[in-house]
Amino acid sequence: MEPVVSIQGLRKRYGHVDAVAGIDLEVQRGEIFAFLGPNGAGKTTTVEILEGFRTRSEGEVNVLGVDPAKGDAAWRNRVGAVLQESNAEPGLTVRESLQLYSGYYVEPRAIDETIALVGLEEKADTIGTKLSGGQRRRLDVALALIGDPELIFLDEPTTGFDPSARRTAWHVIDGLRELGKTVFLTTHYMDEAEQLADRIAIIAGGRIVAEGTPETLGGRNRMAATIRFTLPEGTGAADLPPELRALLAGEDGRVTLTTDTPLVHVHALTGWAIDRGIDLPDLDVRQPTLEEVYLELTRSEP
Repeated sequence: MEPVVSIQGLRKRYGHVDAVAGIDLEVQRGEIFAFLGPNGAGKTTTVEILEGFRTRSEGEVNVLGVDPAKGDAAWRNRVGAVLQESNAEPGLTVRESLQLYSGYYVEPRAIDETIALVGLEEKADTIGTKLSGGQRRRLDVALALIGDPELIFLDEPTTGFDPSARRTAWHVIDGLRELGKTVFLTTHYMDEAEQLADRIAIIAGGRIVAEGTPETLGGRNRMAATIRFTLPEGTGAADLPPELRALLAGEDGRVTLTTDTPLVHVHALTGWAIDRGIDLPDLDVRQPTLEEVYLELTRSEP
């Protein structure tokens, strides 16, 4: 299958500085792809090149079979975008805003159907400037969808949202996959990328430093797991069997063990505890979080 986005050797140079320093990347049709990176890493520059808003210095870029630098009106009809910041059309309701934007496209989606997709049926006749922040973001997504694009760029879609509004937005974004859309998502929220993305790429210093699924990014699936628990008063880490004491990584009120075979060592721990009539109510076993992996991969960057 031909990728929706294909980048080979992309560079963007400002004077003697490479904001993007020769990256290769592919995004497949129908996936939600998350593009992560610290401020100044080259993330926004790359996305703007893909959207056709910025020219590149070197490399090959193909978006929906077209070089974005040469994208015409027909190509733009196939691409939607939700910017990090936007303003509602003054004086227009949700429905009127969609009617206005639908006129820009050759084959727009049905307006009421688009309103329903983003969950704004009850706000269809509300002035856009009077919507809440979360509702405004849903309107932004509706405006990006009204042209029925194949590819949608979402730039920090939930910045400033409270937890409830973010979850609602995630549901809307996840629903784009069911519509067969390809989503190119930029976000600073690791839990958002983990919840939504099929694949993730991290850019730092203008270079791709890791790419993979949320589970495998940066070798996360091969990293040592952490086992943490609290022992009852009068029992300490020194009382653990030798094979568990050898894994000891800390004891600060809770005992911390690190292991490459968590199932084996949890079995040994629980067996030991049961034999002694000890309860471990706060037993916790986990792999490194996506945020920990991200920070490790980008820690040398400003």
